[in-house]
Amino acid sequence: MDLSGRVAILTGGARIGQGVARELARRGCSLALTWRESRGAAADTVAEARELGVAAESFKVDVRHETEIATCVSDVVKQLGRLDILVNMASTYSHVPFARLGAKSWAEAVDSNARSAFLFSIRAAPHMKKSGAGRIINFGDWIAASGRPRYAGYIPYYAAKSAVAGLTQALALELAPEILVNEVSPGPIIPPKGLSREDHDKVIAATPLRRWGGAEEIARAVVFLIETDFVTGECIRVDGGRHLY
Repeated sequence: MDLSGRVAILTGGARIGQGVARELARRGCSLALTWRESRGAAADTVAEARELGVAAESFKVDVRHETEIATCVSDVVKQLGRLDILVNMASTYSHVPFARLGAKSWAEAVDSNARSAFLFSIRAAPHMKKSGAGRIINFGDWIAASGRPRYAGYIPYYAAKSAVAGLTQALALELAPEILVNEVSPGPIIPPKGLSREDHDKVIAATPLRRWGGAEEIARAVVFLIETDFVTGECIRVDGGRHLY
């Protein structure tokens, strides 16, 4: 799929999402960015995209609510004219000790990471089917993609990201041949705010390529999965080999 003239929805467009959005815009793809709390980041990315000569809009969406997702997809098609690409990046990542686990922590992780990807996909797919082609790219996690948990305190998150992997494969089968569905599973890409020097060095030591990847590495993977015409139901771990340890 050629990106020029296409329209993409990117959910959760802060940090890594900004890098992905910039790369799509550089290639002539119009953007619809959703945000829940990162209004400023979305506004900055919209401005940059418009400077590159493509249409761009931002939409306030709480991806935990089905009605807001449905309205967003409808509004994107109305305002930008079509929908070709969906990049499900919205996510929450919370440490919850076992003693504090409950239905609330479970629902927050599953709704934000997995249910949102499912709901956006089933709303977007009919528009892509109508035009005869589409791409859906879900965001997983290198740990879930490796098939076993590595850290205690992340049961809901790990389960939710594992569900994303299953959703990706099931959608790929269901929506073929018009729509290709794949997954990107990031590893150490951008150091989180407040990361100590000790923890930073531990990540580097446990990553065979000995560095943080940077958002551009994720953008390259996303572009590949959009441009390819013969990869579907696949997961690409962009983690510098972190899963090998």
